[in-house]
Amino acid sequence: MRVVFAGTPAFALPALKALLAARGVELAGVFTQPPRPAGRGRAPRASAVAEFLGESNNAPSAKIFQPERFNADAQNELRQLRPDLLVVVAYGLLLPAAALAIPKLGGVNVHASLLPRWRGAAPAERAIEAGDAVSGVSLMQMDAGLDTGAVLARARAPISAEDTGGSLRDKLARAGAALLAGNLAALAKKELPARAQDERAATYARKLQPGEAGIDWRQDAAQLARRVRAFNPWPVAHAELQGARLRVLRAAANGADEKTGAPGEILRADRDGISVATGDGALLLRELQKPGGKPMPAAALLNGMRITRGMRFACARA
Repeated sequence: MRVVFAGTPAFALPALKALLAARGVELAGVFTQPPRPAGRGRAPRASAVAEFLGESNNAPSAKIFQPERFNADAQNELRQLRPDLLVVVAYGLLLPAAALAIPKLGGVNVHASLLPRWRGAAPAERAIEAGDAVSGVSLMQMDAGLDTGAVLARARAPISAEDTGGSLRDKLARAGAALLAGNLAALAKKELPARAQDERAATYARKLQPGEAGIDWRQDAAQLARRVRAFNPWPVAHAELQGARLRVLRAAANGADEKTGAPGEILRADRDGISVATGDGALLLRELQKPGGKPMPAAALLNGMRITRGMRFACARA
């Protein structure tokens, strides 16, 4: 089976590696987004997929394409590859219906949620933010909509109390690769039943934005703890204290502190962490990062920064 792969971030790599290792699969080509500005210097950086393919000649027979848009030229490049199947994993560019009609078996997408819940760009992060206990991956027959195609197979994955956006993405990337690898033979034979999604159950996982990472202490502690986990490693929850922006990498709702205070007020600061009053309950900050510094436990931060009870974090505005 001749397969063309389309993917961009690190999330796509396990699925790409599964295709390279699969018996009976010829990887005819790979589409990935072109280099984008990244890092402090905003220098152009190749996608994780492009970097992987450029290392040690990982896929010597596969042609690599990096179009800005999947326009007529890109569609013609896809057509010349004569694919039986197009596999898409977090590609990030909209594929028109004309492109999906080119492969004999159409296009399939590995999506990091149990569709129809959490369609869109940030399903892992939004699942944590919402307090979901279970996530998973879906193998979907692609159509022209945004994650609206019929579901061919699913695999569930629990969300642990310690999962961050990054760790859950990694977990789902591995699960998605296994789901794809386990169904390649059935895809080739068109043996997978296609189940239409229930539109009434659909939710949308909007793209993460830097502006939503500021901590609004008026929210309840459990909700803030979920947001801290969801926004790690990006865009990272943060709050301002005495003019310094502190990034909050780990935190937990702290039921042990019964004392109340105004939202953002520090209730205590000791080796266990920095306990901060919220709209409901207290949030215990366990790992933080000062501007230009390295992540550190709260106890280490307190050794070099004077933080005492009664001080107050600034409250981000929605």
